[in-house]
Amino acid sequence: MSGTEVELEQDKAKYGLLAVSVSNVAIVVVAVVGVWRLHGDTSVIVGILTAAFTAVSSMTTAYLGIKAVSNTARSMALGSAPVQQAAPVPTTPAPAVPSPAAPVEPLS
Repeated sequence: MSGTEVELEQDKAKYGLLAVSVSNVAIVVVAVVGVWRLHGDTSVIVGILTAAFTAVSSMTTAYLGIKAVSNTARSMALGSAPVQQAAPVPTTPAPAVPSPAAPVEPLS
């Protein structure tokens, strides 16, 4: 990769993380204001805090997941990722086929 591509990737990572961080802070601020304005209604406060926690978790997990997949795809496309070889398939000998039994003569 050239120097400009590396700088572009660094900028994308910085600004992506900044966007997620600002979004998470905004969610927390809205949740705090919502809790503050409700004056102690516990069932609604629990709902607001649960929704805020879910939103922050989802936002952060989505960003990190997309970033990880993007990095993996880029490294594979550039050929810098180690190639994983399939494990050798164990070979087992074919089961022996029994030969037909000789005819049995009746005892007299």
